[in-house]
Amino acid sequence: MTRFIHDQFAKDYLEQLLKDYGEVKASEKVSGEIKEIDVFFTPAQQQSSNLQVLGLLGRFAEHPAIIEPFRNPASTDEICDCILKLLEVKAALRREAKANKSKLQDSEIPKLWVLTPTVSETRLSSFGTIQKSAWLSGVHFLPDALRTAIVAIHQLPQTPETLWLRLLGRGSVQSQAIVELQALPLDYPYQQATLELVYNLRENLRVNQELEVDDRELIMRLEPLYQRDREQAVQSGEQRLVIRQLNRRLGDIDASLTEQVKGLSIEQLENLGEALLDFSSLADLSTWLNQQSR
Repeated sequence: MTRFIHDQFAKDYLEQLLKDYGEVKASEKVSGEIKEIDVFFTPAQQQSSNLQVLGLLGRFAEHPAIIEPFRNPASTDEICDCILKLLEVKAALRREAKANKSKLQDSEIPKLWVLTPTVSETRLSSFGTIQKSAWLSGVHFLPDALRTAIVAIHQLPQTPETLWLRLLGRGSVQSQAIVELQALPLDYPYQQATLELVYNLRENLRVNQELEVDDRELIMRLEPLYQRDREQAVQSGEQRLVIRQLNRRLGDIDASLTEQVKGLSIEQLENLGEALLDFSSLADLSTWLNQQSR
């Protein structure tokens, strides 16, 4: 089933985003009947200001957190199972505090974030959820004592603040988030690492013979982005190679000439790599570049 491929992607993805800000444990086992927490996050003692780059996900990571992502809409029983995991963790922390003769602080108890693509009003009503004014639409809080929120990813507004969570959605919501991710500057935090995880997801899905419609559409939407990224990677590598060769042959070339080189196509870069063997001065390079713009 492709659900397990998506589950592994979600765990790897959340670990990649959160590991700079604290301790991340994926598939953490809890006591009682064998259960696993998908992602158990403990923030570092010194909070990083860079956490804001993760938007809404960064707000979740301001405190200890249990994050349970679901590929399909979470059922009532699945949400209850998540709450049970939280209660078992809380009980274990209380036992540990008692053994150490210390008081368990409220800030030490994790909050549970159940990530689901969609959730019905009937299901939300059955858990007595409320919307809090300080939070975005789509984040539905259970009564405070349960320390739990159900996050309906497809209800989140389409803003940069929600991008990192919408990447865990389905269908057009996930596809749109991937487009937004690809459009970020190349040096934007987590952009390249996340794209690599998304492309790995694409490869894992491609070898599966029983794909859902959503998965087939995801592969099709990723194909042009994947090809473009790979072409850009090849072009970037060719640029670095040619610029290095030019610097060795002609000395350090100035910024304006460097920018012209970076604007060349892969074919032009390959031609320059051959032509530069006959260059003896920067004037030769400048003349060659001017010829390409005609």
